[in-house]
Amino acid sequence: MTDAHSSGGGSTFTVVVAALANLGIAVAKAVAGLISGSSAMLSEAAHSVADTVTEVLLLTALKRSEKPADEAHPLGYGPERYIWALLASVATFVGGAVFSIYDGVHTLLAGEDLGDPLLSYLVLVVAFLLEGFSLRTGLRQVREEAVRLGAPARHYFRRTPDTAVKAVVMEDSAALLGLLLAAGGLLGGQLTGSGVWDGIASLLIGVLLVYVAWVLGRSNVQLLIGRPVSAPMREGIREELLAVEHLVAVLELTTLIQGPDEVLVAAKVDFADSVGAEQVESACEEAEHRLRRRYASIKRVYLDPTSGREARRRARTAEEGGRDGERDA
Repeated sequence: MTDAHSSGGGSTFTVVVAALANLGIAVAKAVAGLISGSSAMLSEAAHSVADTVTEVLLLTALKRSEKPADEAHPLGYGPERYIWALLASVATFVGGAVFSIYDGVHTLLAGEDLGDPLLSYLVLVVAFLLEGFSLRTGLRQVREEAVRLGAPARHYFRRTPDTAVKAVVMEDSAALLGLLLAAGGLLGGQLTGSGVWDGIASLLIGVLLVYVAWVLGRSNVQLLIGRPVSAPMREGIREELLAVEHLVAVLELTTLIQGPDEVLVAAKVDFADSVGAEQVESACEEAEHRLRRRYASIKRVYLDPTSGREARRRARTAEEGGRDGERDA
């Protein structure tokens, strides 16, 4: 993660566009699937329903995480977005992947009667256009944020703590690939007169959704457990601290991402032995000001003035304690 300002407005717009697109697509796919008897189309309908539920959960995440800090939650509600986003990944798995795999297996075992696929083809074309527009919106936000932060778009997308936008981009990409698979299943059924191709397409859609759910779930779990900022940003923070007058060493640095635009910094710092309490206080205030000026995403800074000699003594004590424990074991 690098410096960031609030991207909540852009994320909300991206998610709303995706939700509206998926809601209409889900209804159209379901109708086409029922008329044509295509299991791949029904799997795609389940896929779109799961995506719609996901977007509703992501909107909930965005709304609830914006609540200001209070006495019950002094560090704010930022991490709550990752709880709802994790539930969204579960919805993708249960609502889309499980149904698609079940329907594919059922079709392969029991077969299916293929109806007129014309309506399904029309729905797939319209759905492809709508999903493409939604994906374009998400990718545009990713590119804009990456350019503003001076990072490659691919790196930003992989490391961004804005999992709402990441979910939309991944789900829309999976949706476009799923539409191609569904079209392939329909075409294979037409050419061979067998529903096997449709069943295989349904299975592949299910596997695709399992992968998307796994990637999004892992990203949110990492942020819920506690993920530090990127190595370049950590070096930047250390650089700013060492630039403060009288501050001679950063003994320990801890960073924690609490939201897309919310970072906590805690550090044990060593000051020159000759400085007094008033100078230490002034230096701490300057350090906080420097960090927030360089990185707008840093919202909380906690500095603990610690003697370097004392820190080294504690480290030696901990190391000796570890060796004693190994000998006892």
